[in-house]
Amino acid sequence: MTNLNHHIPTKEEAFSLLKQYTKSESLIIHALAVEACMRYYARKHGADEEKWGVIGLVHDLDWDQFPEQHCKKTREILEDANWPEEYIRAVESHAYLTCTDVEPQSILEKTLYAVDELTGLIRTTALIRPSKSVLDIRVKSVKRNWKNKRFAAGVDRTVIERGAEMLQIEIPDLIQGCIEAMQEVAEELELKGNL
Repeated sequence: MTNLNHHIPTKEEAFSLLKQYTKSESLIIHALAVEACMRYYARKHGADEEKWGVIGLVHDLDWDQFPEQHCKKTREILEDANWPEEYIRAVESHAYLTCTDVEPQSILEKTLYAVDELTGLIRTTALIRPSKSVLDIRVKSVKRNWKNKRFAAGVDRTVIERGAEMLQIEIPDLIQGCIEAMQEVAEELELKGNL
């Protein structure tokens, strides 16, 4: 029997859960970057910014401690915390074809899928700039290293491409949106640089 009175988690609760399971500073920064992109696109779609942001914040909740059980462990943690199924499913869908077979279906899920890897590419691009900042970054700077597989080697470009296709958005537009989102929280992401 499932409990229908699911708890709607707040950003504070999500962040506290993130800190509980994630000790890696770079993973916390990644979570904040994905949260920023999710909030940005929620506003664009007139959707629930809090819900999208919270899901972005916990999407890699288990990655630091349980990488071999990625998403499976998050499901357990979030079920124990009585999170809504919709939130849990969205988290699972971001690892479609890599760790799960949960295909992104809603606009929220497709957005999470598309922006997750992209935030890493934008961050790396910002950090190699003389300014070390996301504030003066352009789409062409991010696109410049797209085909260089050694650049931000951990970033799976095919996932970004598949996500953009799901959203029916051009990749440069997706990049632009994520840049703007990350600029809004540049300080939190340690990407203000020396500007």
